[in-house]
Amino acid sequence: MKSIFEKFLFSLTVLLGVYIILFILFQVLSINSAQSMIGQSSNKATEEAIAKEFHLDQPPMVRLLISLNEISPLSCFTEDETAVFYWDSTLYNGIKLFSINKGSFYLKYPYLGKSFQNQEHVTTLIAQRFLSTLVLAFCAIIFATIIGVLLGILAAVKKNTRIDQACLAISAMGISAPSFFVAILIALLFGYYLSEWTGLSFKGSLIEMDDYGNSIYVWKNLILPVAALGLRPIAILTQITRNSMLDVLGEDYIRTAIAKGLSPRVVFFKHALLNALNPVITSVSGWFGSLLAGAYFIEVIFDYKGLGNLTVNALMKFDIPLVMGASMYIAFTFVLISFLVDFLYLMIDPRMRK
Repeated sequence: MKSIFEKFLFSLTVLLGVYIILFILFQVLSINSAQSMIGQSSNKATEEAIAKEFHLDQPPMVRLLISLNEISPLSCFTEDETAVFYWDSTLYNGIKLFSINKGSFYLKYPYLGKSFQNQEHVTTLIAQRFLSTLVLAFCAIIFATIIGVLLGILAAVKKNTRIDQACLAISAMGISAPSFFVAILIALLFGYYLSEWTGLSFKGSLIEMDDYGNSIYVWKNLILPVAALGLRPIAILTQITRNSMLDVLGEDYIRTAIAKGLSPRVVFFKHALLNALNPVITSVSGWFGSLLAGAYFIEVIFDYKGLGNLTVNALMKFDIPLVMGASMYIAFTFVLISFLVDFLYLMIDPRMRK
């Protein structure tokens, strides 16, 4: 429990650091202003009204404290302020915990503000796209894990054979090829030139609108982005699985198990494979977070309506609240995955429970 609590505090520190760095970065770029929101043709009264609504008339340090108070689940408000918050376009009242002098502390949903461009709540815009990105990243990591682990096991079993060399060659090519270049090739080949044979399109999203304006799931639109997004993890996982299996197979307890007369299948799957999965799990968890954060190029190339596509468009329009909100979603996802991996270690490796 002590280590879990320490990791929890460390995770909060990471999230706080990410938010402060993003805030400082956009201050240095000097693009967080009312002028960038409404364009060049604006009057002074409109600029002042927008600046007041988004706290742009306050000094940077005051604006940072206001932003941290809004994004924090535990926030402090004075008696004159109303503790109401939006989460995915729904209005909620904060839960009052205690009061100190003229200030009261509330437990609430994190509030990410409004978009500069369309005045919609950031949580609403992110919620509309996050599911598509989550499904894309999840399918890509499952695809990469299955193929990568199988190729790594095959290469370890067939060490120093042509099969091993072929697996390593495929892995090296996958590592060397940039994801965006592979995505363009896959889109052109299977989504354009061979589209009549594959039935796939080089652009499309998981959630599409039918002729009647209803949302429908088009699962075939995941095939090409998943293949492009999962190629590099497959290459990495193949090498990690192979090296980890070879290290474990050379341990003394494996030779002891073989000397006791245990069948090769029991030795391989029960004793060797489980103990070789720790570095694989670490890599898979890291790659899953990276796929969530790094699907920007893939989503843009395939015109996939996900969080990455939304963030790129927001960045091009200098929509800073939306960019910061999407970045904090990704940071939170990394932290959550890290927690889950720690618990998974405890379940798989008995040595971690000692």
